[in-house]
Amino acid sequence: MNLASYIDHTLLKPEATIEDIIKLCEEAEQYKFAAVCVNPIYVDLAAHRLAGTGVKTATVIGFPLGATFTASKVAEAKEAVLRKANELDMVINIGAAKAGLWEAVTDDIRQVVEVADGAAVKVIIETGLLTDDEKRRACQAVMAAGAQFVKTSTGFTSGGATVEDIRLLKQVAGDKIGIKASGGIRTLEQAKELIAAGATRLGTSAGIVIAGSVLPSSKQGI
Repeated sequence: MNLASYIDHTLLKPEATIEDIIKLCEEAEQYKFAAVCVNPIYVDLAAHRLAGTGVKTATVIGFPLGATFTASKVAEAKEAVLRKANELDMVINIGAAKAGLWEAVTDDIRQVVEVADGAAVKVIIETGLLTDDEKRRACQAVMAAGAQFVKTSTGFTSGGATVEDIRLLKQVAGDKIGIKASGGIRTLEQAKELIAAGATRLGTSAGIVIAGSVLPSSKQGI
C-alpha cells in the first residue's frame, strides 16, 4: 500500500503563516502526498510551489461552519479555481441537513460543483453532528449533486473520522464516489483501519508521522 498517496497534508489553522505553508508544500513534495489542503488565502502560494510536483492543491469552501450563503460558496469556489486549486473541500449546510431540508443541501453542493471547472469537489458532511440516517441522506445528496467525494469532518467541531462512519458511507456510496476520512487521524494504525473500511483519501495534519512510519529511514529527513 502506498499510504502517502492517500494523504491530504493539511494545515488549516488560522495562525498559519507563509513560512508554514511553504514548509507544508516541501513536506508534501518529499513524501509524495496526494495533496496539500490550505485555507483559500494560500492557494496561490501552494499552487505555485507545487507546480510540476504531482501534488495537488486543495482548499476549503464555506469553512468551517458551512453556514454561509450558497452564493458566497460559489464565489469562493470560482476564485479558488481561478487561482489554480485542483480540489475544493466544501462544507454542507449543516443546519438544513438537521432540519431535513435535503433539496436545499443538494442544491448548495450542486451550485459549487457547477463552477468547479474540473476541480474535484469533496463535500464535508460533519458526521459528528449527524445521526446515522442523516449521514446516509447527506451522502446521497453529495452523489445527487455530482460531487466526487464525501468527507467526514472539518476537524473544527465535535467528533472526527471513525471506522464505523466510513463503513456506513461506503454502504451508501459504494464505488461511485470517493470517501475522505478527516478529523483526529494521528496514527498509522488509524489510517490503515480507515482505508480498510473504505476510505480513499485521508485528511490529516499528521501525515509525516503516519507516512514516515512506513517509509525507508533514508526518506525520514524532516
